Amino acid sequence: MNQELDFMFVKYARVWIPDVEEVWKSAELTKDYRQGDGVLQLQLEDGKELEYKLDPKTNNLPHLRNPDILVGENDLTALSYLHEPAVLHNLKVRFIDSKLIYTYCGIVLVAINPYETLPIYGTDIINAYSGQNMGDMDPHIFAVAEEAYKQMARDERNQSIIVSGESGAGKTVSAKYAMRYFATVSGSASEANVEEKVLASNPIMESIGNAKTTRNDNSSRFGKYIEIGFDKKYHIIGANMRTYLLEKSRVVFQDLREAVAAATARKADDFHYTKQGRNPVIDGVDDAKEMSTTRNAFTLLGVNESYQLGLFQILASILHLGNVEVKDRDSDSSIILPNNGHLSVFCELMGVTYQDMSHWLCHKKLKTATETYIKPIPKLQAINARDALAKHIYAKLFNWIVDHVNKALHSTGKQHSFIGVLDIYGFETFEINSFEQFCINYANEKLQQQFNMHVFKLEQEEYMKEQIPWTLIDFYDNQPCINLIEAKMGILDLLDEECKMPKGSDDSWAQKLYNTHLKTCALFEKPRMSNKAFIIQHFADKVEYQCDGFLEKNKDTVNEEQIHVLKASKKFDLLVELFQDEEKATSPTGAALATGGRTRLSVKPNKNKAGQASKEHKKTVGLQFRNSLQLLMETLNATTPHYVRCIKPNDYKYAFTFDPKRAVQQLRACGVLETIRISAAGFPSRWTYQEFFSRYRVLMKQKDVLTDKKMTCKNVLEKLVQDPDKYQFGKTKIFFRAGQVAYLEKLRADKLRAACIRIQKTIRCWLARKKYLRMKHAATTIQRYVRGYQARCLAKFLRRTRAAIIIQKYQRMYVQRTCYKRKQAAALVMQCILRAYMARQLYKALLREHKAIIIQKMVRGWLARQWFKRTLEAIVYLQCCVRRMRAKRELKKLKIEARSVEHFKKLNIGMENKIMQLQRRVDDQNKENRVISERLNSLEVSHAAESERLRVELTRLRGAEEDAKNNANKVTSLLEELERLRKDLQNTRKEKKAIEDWAQTYQDEMEKMISELKEQNHLLKNEKNDLNRLIQEQSQQWTEKMQRALKEETQQLENDLNEERSRYQNLLTEHLRLEEKYDDLKEEITLAVNVPKPGHRRTDSTHSSNESEYTYNSEYAESEEGTRGGEDVSKAILDMSLFLKLQKRVSELEQEKQSLQNELDRREEQFQRARARDDEEHKKARSAELEYESLKRQELESENKKLKHDLNEMRQSLRGSAEAGSAAPGSPAYTVLLDQLNASNEELEVRKEEVMGATMTEPLPYIEDVQKLTDAKEISQAYMGLKETNRLLESQLQAQRRSHENEVEVLRGELQSVKEENNRQQQLLAQNLQLPPEARIEASLQHEITRLTNENLDLMEQLEKQDKTVRKLKKQLKVFAKKINDLEGGQMDVSPGQTADEPVHPVNIPRREKDFQGMLEYKKEDELKLVKNLILELKPRGVAVNLIPGLPAYILFMCLRHADYINDDQKVRSLLTSAINSIKKILKKRGDDFETVSFWLSNTCRFLHCLKQYSGDEQFMKHNTPKQNDHCLSNFDLAEYRQVLSDLAIQIYQQLIKCMENILQPMIVSGMLEHETIQGVSGVKPTYNVSQLEEWLRDKNLMTCGAKETLEPLIQAAQLLQVKKKTDEDAEAICSMCNGLSTAQIVKVLNLYTPVNAFEERVSVLFIRTIQTRLRDRKESPQLLMDTKLIYPVTFPFNPSSLALETIQIPGSLNVGFLTRV
Repeated sequence: MNQELDFMFVKYARVWIPDVEEVWKSAELTKDYRQGDGVLQLQLEDGKELEYKLDPKTNNLPHLRNPDILVGENDLTALSYLHEPAVLHNLKVRFIDSKLIYTYCGIVLVAINPYETLPIYGTDIINAYSGQNMGDMDPHIFAVAEEAYKQMARDERNQSIIVSGESGAGKTVSAKYAMRYFATVSGSASEANVEEKVLASNPIMESIGNAKTTRNDNSSRFGKYIEIGFDKKYHIIGANMRTYLLEKSRVVFQDLREAVAAATARKADDFHYTKQGRNPVIDGVDDAKEMSTTRNAFTLLGVNESYQLGLFQILASILHLGNVEVKDRDSDSSIILPNNGHLSVFCELMGVTYQDMSHWLCHKKLKTATETYIKPIPKLQAINARDALAKHIYAKLFNWIVDHVNKALHSTGKQHSFIGVLDIYGFETFEINSFEQFCINYANEKLQQQFNMHVFKLEQEEYMKEQIPWTLIDFYDNQPCINLIEAKMGILDLLDEECKMPKGSDDSWAQKLYNTHLKTCALFEKPRMSNKAFIIQHFADKVEYQCDGFLEKNKDTVNEEQIHVLKASKKFDLLVELFQDEEKATSPTGAALATGGRTRLSVKPNKNKAGQASKEHKKTVGLQFRNSLQLLMETLNATTPHYVRCIKPNDYKYAFTFDPKRAVQQLRACGVLETIRISAAGFPSRWTYQEFFSRYRVLMKQKDVLTDKKMTCKNVLEKLVQDPDKYQFGKTKIFFRAGQVAYLEKLRADKLRAACIRIQKTIRCWLARKKYLRMKHAATTIQRYVRGYQARCLAKFLRRTRAAIIIQKYQRMYVQRTCYKRKQAAALVMQCILRAYMARQLYKALLREHKAIIIQKMVRGWLARQWFKRTLEAIVYLQCCVRRMRAKRELKKLKIEARSVEHFKKLNIGMENKIMQLQRRVDDQNKENRVISERLNSLEVSHAAESERLRVELTRLRGAEEDAKNNANKVTSLLEELERLRKDLQNTRKEKKAIEDWAQTYQDEMEKMISELKEQNHLLKNEKNDLNRLIQEQSQQWTEKMQRALKEETQQLENDLNEERSRYQNLLTEHLRLEEKYDDLKEEITLAVNVPKPGHRRTDSTHSSNESEYTYNSEYAESEEGTRGGEDVSKAILDMSLFLKLQKRVSELEQEKQSLQNELDRREEQFQRARARDDEEHKKARSAELEYESLKRQELESENKKLKHDLNEMRQSLRGSAEAGSAAPGSPAYTVLLDQLNASNEELEVRKEEVMGATMTEPLPYIEDVQKLTDAKEISQAYMGLKETNRLLESQLQAQRRSHENEVEVLRGELQSVKEENNRQQQLLAQNLQLPPEARIEASLQHEITRLTNENLDLMEQLEKQDKTVRKLKKQLKVFAKKINDLEGGQMDVSPGQTADEPVHPVNIPRREKDFQGMLEYKKEDELKLVKNLILELKPRGVAVNLIPGLPAYILFMCLRHADYINDDQKVRSLLTSAINSIKKILKKRGDDFETVSFWLSNTCRFLHCLKQYSGDEQFMKHNTPKQNDHCLSNFDLAEYRQVLSDLAIQIYQQLIKCMENILQPMIVSGMLEHETIQGVSGVKPTYNVSQLEEWLRDKNLMTCGAKETLEPLIQAAQLLQVKKKTDEDAEAICSMCNGLSTAQIVKVLNLYTPVNAFEERVSVLFIRTIQTRLRDRKESPQLLMDTKLIYPVTFPFNPSSLALETIQIPGSLNVGFLTRV
């Protein structure tokens, strides 16, 4: 075909070329094709150039691409070029671009599985397709169903819908939607449950008949044909199902899906049949859910619970049968071991005897005419017999289920017609193909033949209807392939013949196939490397089949005796029902062979049965399948078929993903391309006459257009297409050969292109002429205007010349007159100045004379007063000497009196408390002594017992001594015998001597060896002791080192954290002070400068809290606006630009100082991390830092000088431009302004010194130049970034500090316990080593008793403390309960004297808790009233003192919750801003009131904790109740406002500390020096008070918080007053004792020390110098007094509230009745 269209292969023509990845790829010709060219020059869509070589043999050109107008057509047969790439591209465009899954291909509906649920199957869609023709609507499965339903009702002919495709292509879903359509349009609502029953059969049939294959997880291994019956009114009355070829071989090696897995409680891997696939689990499939669906389907179809359990029981028995293990008895026999567990379970489930089943699994019965033999079978045959039995039982169960489904779907009414839905398996090819694939592909060959014949018939009918002459179209006929399979001596006949042979085998059958068909049939081939396989060329592809198992599967034999054993089951009725006669299981249509896969027993029938039944039992599976397939073909041929081809777009189940390779493979297999080929062989393109005329009207001339459009089209076509065979004229349509529509489109495009060129030529000519005319008119106009302009210039020159002469005349006159007036004024000024000078000189002379007289008067008076004072001092001195002499005499008397007892009692009155403390300590010592005495008594008792034991031993020894004396008397009688023995002794002595010599030698050697060993042992012990001592010393050193390092690191971290917090809070204080100062300056400037006019007044805008807290840009902008407003209103001449510039510079320097401070903090941490670097690098870095800091200091100095210069300029401008009285020098406004500017200048100087001091004391290794940030917006952004960094660092430091403190505490506790335990163990070990063994045991027991006693005492003390705490809490609970009852009673009490006339006060009636969500609603205009009543006018005393603690904070938060609930960000921001500004305002107004400050500190902290508690963060929700978690904020993150409130709380705390300081500071000195006065003893008063402070700290557990270190200098100062201060030893003691005092402080105390009486003397100067000499090397700060203004950093730990928001009651005294509870 392409050779006939070679004239279409010109430049820019688009073609299809083969591609490995995409199958077909689009390309465009870059050069015209000429006849005989062997290469095409192409360009791909990606721009790549390509040379496409043509096949030199065939010289076939590539396929042409259809025009764009035809791309995306609903029907593939409407394409101009009908070939494989055009079909593939059209399907891909519709599927991917348009998301359309249905496409027509003639009479075939192609459905692509989208793997996604689409909303195109609803009832409205069904109603839209109902009653419509097939081509009127878009392609859809409903359109096919409607066409079948319409033809059934119109033609009264049965219909069939044949759904085919691969596994997973969507066949079952398509069939389900077709049946749903029939149930909906049939109008039978009462019978619609038939469709539900049919659909309910799907999970049952899938669970029993589906399997997992390599291509699909749920592949149907059988075919089914469902007949939906209709009555005369075409309503559904019933259905019937027929199945084909159940693939039983999958039972013994494939997993049995849901029902099998659910049949037993064990896993699939435990059974031989289900674990061979090695992957029994399917991802994404819930077996439990699928099991539930299957059981519900059984129930819907009428299978009761008992039958379901029996069915699962049979499936479980099949699994156990597969696990039965057969052993070899010998080469020809086998055996099953007794008590086989799986066989026992099988027999128990089936209700058969174990002996019979185990016997017939390993034996078979052979019958002859006269005798019967029982023969054992080998192991392999026994295993095959076992598997055959399992498959037979499974097939019987499958048939039983199908019969019950048909019974449930059967209707008693008369069926008028039916529509059949065939869900058949598609063409299959695997790596190993067996008997099942052979039968499946055989069925597809038959269906394809029927499909081809039907398509060919419809094509011919179309030509006949249009009365077009046609010739026979050649199409592929697969009848040879079908003959190869089913004809006489075909594959199935040879297979049946081989099955009848006694010794037939797969190999012999294969040889018969080779001999019969290899040379005679071209469709049959033999593999090169195998003699047990054959290849058949099917219509879709070549398939290689393995011959192994063909005979066995075709015979499908099973041992008859095994069936008899199963039939003998008496307690399992379902099993007996399965093996009933075949006649009872026929289908309702009367076709006994309709159900595929029926198993015929290969056992000898009984003589009572008829011969026909015997023949039925001998039918093979292939013969049965061929008969059932023939019946199906007859049914389909008797109906009108409708075809649905399902396509699987990819193997990965991705939604709307198109794989061209897989799609082409399925299109070839399902016959779509064959349909295209048949259509392309004729006239595929068809246009009606009207459509052709409308499209190609441009190709016609006016004279060719006639009134008859048919004749017009004929005339035009005869001129355009010369070959009359390329088209045909029908009655209503014009038929075109392939490619002719594309040719006509090319002609149309050329005609339109020529018309466009002509139009462009005409328009360009018209545009050029218009341009020329415009240029000509413009030139004439320009000339006219130029000439007029030149005339006007001449006239103007003449007028200017005359005017210049007049101006010169008057100018010269003015100059002369001005010179005269200037000289006259200078003369007058000189005369005035001279006369004033002479008057001032005269006045000064008179003034000097008057002042000299006054000085003389004063000097003379002073001399007189000096003489009087000297005289008076002499007299007073004489009086002092006399009184001193008398006082000494009196002192001696007092000293004598002081030695008396009564005097000491008076002196010791103040020491009673100290004595009581000492007495308490003595009592504690007495308790310890009693404990020790008890221990000594126990030791004495043990010692007495030991003494008694030794006394008894001594008595025993004395008795033994008496016995020895009695025995001595017997010695004389034995002397004789001794003499007799002496001789023997002499004889033996010699022998003994020799032995002793040898023994002595041996003993010496052994002693020497033992001594050496002892020395070695001694050395080893010494080494061991040394090592132990070294280990102990090292462990002790490491422990001490770790403790020191841990302590130093902890201290360093605490100091750093405190310094960071202190620095940050100082910055907050400074920020607050500057903000207040700025507000005061702004108010004063506004009062001094702005003089508003009547009728115009400016209202200040409210800015947000974030801007007021953290950025000065908004403040500067506001002040700038105020200044501009003042200028507009007052029209004053005062120049404020320099002042605004200075104020802006102040803001910039504040930002710079803040950034430098943050950078300093950050670099401090970096500097601490880099301490371990070597000294040389540190020195280099330090020198670089110093250089940078010097540059920075110079920059700051230059900025300061520039600022001073601006200030001086502003002063001069203020002085020079002062015209009005309000701004003149000396006026109040001018004075106030200068004072403010001077104060600002001083403040800048102080800030400069602070920044430079901080920078020089802590040089930074790296610093960035923030001077570049001169723009206000950039500064604001930089400041906000630094603020966020500071927050992050603060939170990290706090978290690190908490974790570090916890770790330190844990380590300290563990270390202390280890130390104590180690010390106790060492002491016990040392004591035990010094005692004898018995005493060691007693000491150990005593030590254990002591330890347990101590632990018991500690536990008792803890218990007592807990009891005290519990009692205290109970008391507090009672008090609180009483208060609550009083409050509730006070709210509910009503005065009995109240009359009806009196106004009734509102009573707060609490709503039920479930009605209140803890929110308060208020209107926007009530916000000022809320802030006023709740913050500004609320008094701590009176109203607020009786409220719930923190009630204002709770009310504000509940209002904030409502604003968050309604998602009003403006309301949230406004409420928070107003609340924060109001708190600042009330604190500024009443900042000296301690109660007000403490009250708002408490409420601010509570408000902050509420924001944290209900923020929704997990770290703050740990202590919340579920109800409180429901009240969390849902729309806004208020983390920034929490930081603002935290800073505000710190500022309030600092203000509170100042208030407390003002109250307590006057009390401190008198309290320390005058409390508990003790006369006559110096230094005792402060010492006693300090000791009382220490006791208080110890009782409150505050010794570790740093307060003791703060008191240490005061304690040492008090001790310094008490010690001796004379000798060098005293000086040494003072130096070592007063390590907390500086040298200057010690010297100051010694200089100011005044003795109380004459017993003591003042500290000598020599002693003070000695102290200074000894403390000369001490490095310390020169600070003399403590910094009383220092405020320690504060943290507010998170304290969640247990109070529920919905329970809070608002009293009426707050005057917030406008709030509404939500």
